[in-house]
Amino acid sequence: MHDAMTHSPIRCRTKITAGWRRMLCTFVLFAGGVAAAAMQTPTQRVQATIDAIIEVLHAGDATREEKWQRVGTIIDEGFDFRSMSQSVLARNWRAASKEEKRQFVEFFSQYLEETYRAKIESHTNQHVEVIQETVRGDRAVVNTAVVTDSTRVPVDYKLKNNDGTWYAYDVVIEGVSLVNNYRNTFDAIVKAEGMDGLLRDLEGRIAKHRAAHATP
Repeated sequence: MHDAMTHSPIRCRTKITAGWRRMLCTFVLFAGGVAAAAMQTPTQRVQATIDAIIEVLHAGDATREEKWQRVGTIIDEGFDFRSMSQSVLARNWRAASKEEKRQFVEFFSQYLEETYRAKIESHTNQHVEVIQETVRGDRAVVNTAVVTDSTRVPVDYKLKNNDGTWYAYDVVIEGVSLVNNYRNTFDAIVKAEGMDGLLRDLEGRIAKHRAAHATP
């Protein structure tokens, strides 16, 4: 654990195949077993997951659905969805019942996975540069960039140390926080329709993604 803020400039590149751009940046995080993950630095956690997702996508002996299941596992292992849900709902989290909180965490994590799934189909050569790690206590930021022939997209991963393992709780893409973006959207829905309305909205979003991208 670090008592003071540390900055570690790091330069490494990982090739990826995808037209993933924004959603790849958002969800490319964290793989590996719990024991290994507990020994990783924030940067190692990010890098290991990028490599793991690439390996899954290039697996020639797996069906599309099998690949998605594996990618879903990587996402589940890398995000602190409860902390993320609390941040996204903000004051609405405090007002929600225990069952509403449970349902929101479940639906929100499913929605993020389905959104990611919808963005990962095309194939364009890109690479990820891991630039710098900043650690302060149990919080860290890993700065990266997704680079193509014509663009360079800055992506900052915010991580939290839970019992020795780093988990993502926010992603900032080109200066825009994922948590803040969803907070504004969901807050408007809760104000208009209550928590029941937000849960219905999330269920509808999930169903729409699954229907649109179901395997023929």
